[in-house]
Amino acid sequence: MAYTVLRRAREIGIRIALGALRSNGIAMIMREVLLLIGSGLVAGVAFALILVNLIRSQLYGLSARDPLTFIGSAIVLASAAGLAGFIPAFRASGVDPTTALRQE
Repeated sequence: MAYTVLRRAREIGIRIALGALRSNGIAMIMREVLLLIGSGLVAGVAFALILVNLIRSQLYGLSARDPLTFIGSAIVLASAAGLAGFIPAFRASGVDPTTALRQE
């Protein structure tokens, strides 16, 4: 995510120079991050439910389809991914607009 945001930092700076708010730049990046998080969670939970029978013997004290474990791990991973997208987006939204315009 940091690399993707870095590539778009100039675009965010230009948008800010043209009158967009700093929060608009963050929101633009976070929409993409949330889309990636959502698709990743859907795919991850689907594969986990399919492959849970392979690791059933290695789970101690948990049922193979324990909803609390699935929800907890999804929340932890989504939080980490959201933070991994927000921090670079926040930094990129602080780009000096004049620097971004000079690069063009």
